[in-house]
Amino acid sequence: MRLLAQGVEGSSPLLNISIFAAFVIITLAIVIRVSKKASSGASDFYTAGGGFSGPQNGIAISGDYLSAASFLGIAGAIALNGYDGFLYSVGFLVAWLVALLLVAELLRNTGRYTMGDVLAFRMRQRPVRAAAATSTLAVSFFYLLAQMAGAGGLVALLLDVTSKTGQSIVIAIVGALMIAYVLIGGMRGTTWVQIIKAVLLIVGAGVMTLWVLSLVGFNLSALLGDAVERAGAAGEKLLNPGAQYGKSGTTRLDFISLGLALVLGTAGLPHILMRFYTVPTAKEARRSVVWAIWLIGIFYLFTLVLGYGAGALVGPETIKQAPGAANSAAPLLAYELGGTVLLGLIAAVAFATILAVVAGLTITASASFAHDIYINVIKHGQVQDEQHTEVKIARRTAVVIGIVAIAGGILANGQNIAFLVALAFAVAASANLPTILYSLFWKRFNTNGALWSIYGGLTITLVLIIFSPVVSGKPVDPVTGRSPSMLQGVDFHWFPLDNPGLISIPASFLLGYLGTVLAKEKANTDKYAEMEVRSLTGAGAEKAVAH
Repeated sequence: MRLLAQGVEGSSPLLNISIFAAFVIITLAIVIRVSKKASSGASDFYTAGGGFSGPQNGIAISGDYLSAASFLGIAGAIALNGYDGFLYSVGFLVAWLVALLLVAELLRNTGRYTMGDVLAFRMRQRPVRAAAATSTLAVSFFYLLAQMAGAGGLVALLLDVTSKTGQSIVIAIVGALMIAYVLIGGMRGTTWVQIIKAVLLIVGAGVMTLWVLSLVGFNLSALLGDAVERAGAAGEKLLNPGAQYGKSGTTRLDFISLGLALVLGTAGLPHILMRFYTVPTAKEARRSVVWAIWLIGIFYLFTLVLGYGAGALVGPETIKQAPGAANSAAPLLAYELGGTVLLGLIAAVAFATILAVVAGLTITASASFAHDIYINVIKHGQVQDEQHTEVKIARRTAVVIGIVAIAGGILANGQNIAFLVALAFAVAASANLPTILYSLFWKRFNTNGALWSIYGGLTITLVLIIFSPVVSGKPVDPVTGRSPSMLQGVDFHWFPLDNPGLISIPASFLLGYLGTVLAKEKANTDKYAEMEVRSLTGAGAEKAVAH
């Protein structure tokens, strides 16, 4: 098998592009159609008027959550590292229990459009909304950057576009489509794109899973044995913990840090939190999370078979030598199973994955700027024809965010983008989740505590990431001749862990506590009592209805 750099032998980039173009045309047609049913108000643009059912929203949440990293990255991690790779799936899935038990229903009852609505409910509006919007934009930007840069990498892997110029053009196309989805359809159109993408992804992964299992008589043990045999001397490590994270005490700590960020970060991701407002009641919000847990759990079970299947049928050496290394495992497996056509379908699903995720991120970031910063901070909530003004600002913000994401994706193309995803989760777990939990459950929590927690968590996370081995200082890989660090040839790291969650998450909780107890300001206990009743019962909750 020739490497993907020269194009997988027998593959047809033209066919791959054609399948992707068909997906874009169909989804744009659907977005245009559903946009005709929408009103021009902010509620419809941000939350589709709360008009989606729990199952529909659950499918959309899974589409929003299962990024290209989930599909390509985890399958590759399992193919190369076995047990340790599958722990990513476990972490991503367990995170949803935190979202279900602590956040989904309470958030739906308390807020209306954004995380800032919840945090500002019983505190001073302007400083808290500004902090919440800053954190939301930071998480969204890093996540967007990772997805856009990932688009460039996928082009190299799947469409045989190896020039930087060609990859930059595709990144620009992805950004333009992202802006179009948001401007035309708002949250309603974006949600339908995510639903379609989730169905395609889960069905595609399911078909490949059944195909792989059919080759071994639906005997999972036989598949694991084949993967171990194909890996040679290192094969036994695939079935035991420690292949990736058991090499030293530092790597073990790093794994704990990453696990904390993954498990706690999901419940603080702004584009996931915003999805809870697209359903009419808290009961439907809870149902949507249950649906999401089932769908995401089933998908991650598929990745177990796909990862070991790639290890058995393609082989770890072939995967390592391909451009993109671990990310090439699923495409190489698709070609091994179904040749050109299946590779083309998997290419389309991978691009659909990126499009759906970036559209969700864009609408969340634009809503946070327009609703929290422009309307409530800059204009003090005093705006004529507020609904239409807010939507107009949100649309303009979406265009700006899209342009910035395109430029950032082009600059980050070819770099180590894994740290961007880790940074997004670490910021969400460090800056957002402690503040949300304190606001919902601690009567004494006040504005000062919220500001210390958000800005402190954000600052600590950024500083530790910048001075971590992810950015500089990792030794050169003898296979690739490059350091896995983002910056080559320099070393200014002093923090030993790749992910800062182990330090930044407890620090943010501590800062929220210290900021609260050291402040002279007293918490508004009447507002807390009202918030508690509203969050637990839904009584008096603002409904996100169309205006």
